[in-house]
Amino acid sequence: MFLSKKSKKLKSSKLERNLITLSDSKSIIAEQFRTIRTNITFSASDQELKTLLVTSSIPGEGKSTNAANIGIVFAQEGKKVLLVDADMRRPTLHHTFHLLNTDGLSSVLIRKQPVQKVIQETAIVGLYVMTSGPIPPNPSELLSSKTMDTFLKVVEQEFDLIIFDSPPLLPVTDAQILSNKCNGTLLIVDMNTSKKADVKKAKTALNNSQAKIMGVVLNNCALPTNHYHYQYQ
Repeated sequence: MFLSKKSKKLKSSKLERNLITLSDSKSIIAEQFRTIRTNITFSASDQELKTLLVTSSIPGEGKSTNAANIGIVFAQEGKKVLLVDADMRRPTLHHTFHLLNTDGLSSVLIRKQPVQKVIQETAIVGLYVMTSGPIPPNPSELLSSKTMDTFLKVVEQEFDLIIFDSPPLLPVTDAQILSNKCNGTLLIVDMNTSKKADVKKAKTALNNSQAKIMGVVLNNCALPTNHYHYQYQ
């Protein structure tokens, strides 16, 4: 079992993401995350989906929020899920889940800590988090290393699904490297800030990495006024 003791909660931070699937599980937005879960499951029907990358073209499009909520809805379905903060430049998942970030992914990749020591429990049944760990000087090199490949083999044996929250595609190469190693990639696109040219560049980058693009999630998309919402008791 890859379990560590629950970390002490940290004080609230502006980097904390909104976990709508927990705070308002009956909302329309929470239901959309469950729809995303269903679409991912059907998209991967021809192969076993073990690793999923969540990324965006530029910063600020909501990739970390989406990664966290997608992890939660898969755990709520009964899956054993590991959410990995692979953004070793500007990590945020430890703020969202109120966890310490003393050791994490970077600690494993430089062989300072074994995998078992850095996986943390959350308050959500079935959901575990590996924080980024200390920010290294060479994130791209660590992600492309053989140690990363070994890490993937280890966690794939223990978890039903591993979700990676990565840096955006255009500023750095980290997400391209990960997309080649993962079974599927979700591209988050913000309706208010994303530029068409950037989304095209991001898609080209993923294609160049031979990534399997499972779909695009439109973030901050206004619902039409005639949208019907059914509430089941």
